[in-house]
Parts: sequence; C-alpha cells; structure tokens
Amino acid sequence: MTSLFAQEIRLSKRHEEIVSQRLMLLQQMENKLGDQHTEKASQLQRVETAFKRNLSLLKDIEAAEKSLQTRIHSLPRPEVVSLETRYWASVEEYIPKWEQFLLGRAPYPFAVENQNEAENTIQNEAWR
Repeated sequence: MTSLFAQEIRLSKRHEEIVSQRLMLLQQMENKLGDQHTEKASQLQRVETAFKRNLSLLKDIEAAEKSLQTRIHSLPRPEVVSLETRYWASVEEYIPKWEQFLLGRAPYPFAVENQNEAENTIQNEAWR
C-alpha cells in the first residue's frame, strides 16, 4: 500500500508540475498574443498614417500639375502678342526686298542713308 501511496504522491507532484507548466505556457501565449495585437495595431496605425501622407502628396502633385498645365496653356501677355505681330509685319514687309537681293536681281536692300536712319531710329527707341 505504501508503494501505491508513494506512486500516488509522485503522480500528484508530476500533475502539479504539468499544470504549473501549462499555466506558465498559457501565460506566455497570452503575452505573445497581446504583443502581436499591439504590434498589429501599431502597424495598422503606421499604414494609415502613410496612406494619409501619400494621399496628401498625391493631391499636392496634382495641384502642381494643374498649375503647370494652366501656365503652359495660358495666353501670352498683350505686350508679347503686340511685339510678335509687329515683328511678323516687319518680316513680311522686307521679304520682297531681301528676296530680290538674295536672288541676285537687286542691290543690297538698304542704302547707306537708310542705314543711318535705321541707326537713329534704334537709338531714339533705346532712349525712351
């Protein structure tokens, strides 16, 4: 009977060790699970923050693109249009004279007198 009683005590101690070890493992699992939940929540927060930042950057880029498109397609200033119009009118006026000269049918289109007048005109324009 003592041997059965001794065996019962050993089994009881072994059972207590197993239960204690089980409780310790359960606690470790709960801790690990809690850490995983915390890490997952932290990661989710980082993802949401990154998404908001990326969305903000995308909006900024789209606004910059729209601004550049508007600037590219905008009409030139009236002074530029006027200058361009006068330039092309001048070109059209002098094309026949230069064409004849370049074909060898006429002398240089501007005489020395006209050249002096042109220089005076340029100087007067510069002083304005």
